[in-house]
Amino acid sequence: MNKTLLFIPMYNCQNQIVRVLGKIDEEVLKFIDEIIVVNNRSTDDGEKKVLEFKESHPEMPIKLLRNNDNYGLGGSHKVAFNYALKNGFTHVIVLHGDDQGDIHDLLPYLENGEAYGYDSFLGSRFAKGSKLVNYSKFRIFGNHVFNAFMTVMLFRRITDLGSGLNMYSTEYLKSGFYKYFINSLTFNVYMLIYGVYSKSNFRFFPLTWREEDQISNAKFVKQAKEIFKITFKYRFAPQKTFALTENEYSAVNYGSEEIN
Repeated sequence: MNKTLLFIPMYNCQNQIVRVLGKIDEEVLKFIDEIIVVNNRSTDDGEKKVLEFKESHPEMPIKLLRNNDNYGLGGSHKVAFNYALKNGFTHVIVLHGDDQGDIHDLLPYLENGEAYGYDSFLGSRFAKGSKLVNYSKFRIFGNHVFNAFMTVMLFRRITDLGSGLNMYSTEYLKSGFYKYFINSLTFNVYMLIYGVYSKSNFRFFPLTWREEDQISNAKFVKQAKEIFKITFKYRFAPQKTFALTENEYSAVNYGSEEIN
């Protein structure tokens, strides 16, 4: 029997987080057993907005967690993955709190059961059938270049390096491989490359992706360098890349507290 956790990472998105929560309607809740909003030490009123929404929607199984430190986006994933494993969930859905992706894009695959058949079921902004709304031509071009590069380097068709709507099986996560990965926005790239390396069962599904009032935390040049670095390292030394030995990231506790 499936037990699914919906994880929403939140960082300075007070204007978007309520919209994200508001889209979790009765149809979506049929497939969700618990929702955790993980606040990565935001400096805005995001927590207040979530608590107000939670109070006005007592029927929704929402918990608000605050990280003990700013762990980065990857670190917030680790908080949620650890939580899912500790509490007996079979799957984790990741939905970013900035309201660029829509949970309803995943709904058809939850309804027909297809999403449950993969280690990773990954949302793609650039797969066939995807729609981009107000997305800059520069970023579209850049993403297509990176996707083509990764396809060549990984010998696997790649249509997105990391979107804000993904689903993972905890059976896949239980070895804890993710604990050794970088905590920056490049965390999803590590997850993707490791999926290829470990010959895991994953696929992409199309998204509707939009930009309105969101503020991107991505530093394009820095992230590009990180992506090239990890990809070339993997291509020429895959076993060394994923030796999964103790490092500065695995040494972190990734603690959090529930906020009421």
